[in-house]
Amino acid sequence: MTIAINTTKPSLENLPSNYLISLEDYSAISLKGEEQSKYLQGQVTCDVNELEQKNLLNGAHCNAKGKVFACFRLFNRQQQHLLFQPKSTIEPSLAELKKFGVFAKVEISATDQLSFIAVVGEQAVEKLKNQFSQIPDNLTPVIQQGTTTLVYIAGNVTRYLIIDEAEQINHLITTFELPVFSTEIWKLLEIIEGIPALTLQNDNEYVPQMLNMQAIQGISFTKGCYLGQETVARMQYLGKNKKALFALSGENTEVLVKPVIEKQLGENWRKAGDVTSIYQADNGQCYIQAVLNNDIESSTQLRIKDHPASSLSIIELPYTLNQE
Repeated sequence: MTIAINTTKPSLENLPSNYLISLEDYSAISLKGEEQSKYLQGQVTCDVNELEQKNLLNGAHCNAKGKVFACFRLFNRQQQHLLFQPKSTIEPSLAELKKFGVFAKVEISATDQLSFIAVVGEQAVEKLKNQFSQIPDNLTPVIQQGTTTLVYIAGNVTRYLIIDEAEQINHLITTFELPVFSTEIWKLLEIIEGIPALTLQNDNEYVPQMLNMQAIQGISFTKGCYLGQETVARMQYLGKNKKALFALSGENTEVLVKPVIEKQLGENWRKAGDVTSIYQADNGQCYIQAVLNNDIESSTQLRIKDHPASSLSIIELPYTLNQE
């Protein structure tokens, strides 16, 4: 079955009130087995033991120096832990997890057999109830409906992940009777919600606090040791981190591959930071996720280095950058 995907790139205000996103650029790492939780607890920044109570956690997987391989959302599906993330970060993270996993009672693999879509919009819950008659009025973060897993993604824009094998996902897409957009729209939503959209191009560059992981409850400072924990703790308690993740927007701005952000200092321009994610709308509006100095003023004049006529503004994120 061929699904027609709308490949246009509307600006945020021009998106329809309800739609689907085909998450063809996303997948997950699966951990299952007797020691799946115990093992993962020693590998990632979030407190895996809280998963039973909270159902959904943000987290990061770091190397021994505290630099991030991947940022993920962690939840359960059919007695296994899934680390949902961009496909481009699966391979390095999977290799690192497998390297240490040989010493634990855990099976670690990519979830190539699963497909992922999202339903987004003001009537997302109503649309889901039309498909799944048994779901409760209060849709908790993770709900299992037969073979299908539904995951609520909190934020200013209502969205739910839908996970199943490809045949069932394709069937659901046709019965929703909603326009289907490409993964690019998911990238746009992650940018404006302040969720790090790390890819293979910028893994191993940032510690978790530079990606605001502490602001989205993606770091536990009380759980004990995990890979890279010493660096993460030092950044927290010694106040050494000077960078943060920001969302920027600009009109009529041509975005090049992996651009550099500059800020104005008097009559000169100096490097302000690097880009982690870009969404370029068809009307010229661009949305950028970038790592900048965390003390930058919202009024600072910003531009793209190789596009001197560009002008970027900081978008307010739906959370604060405190590190409590």
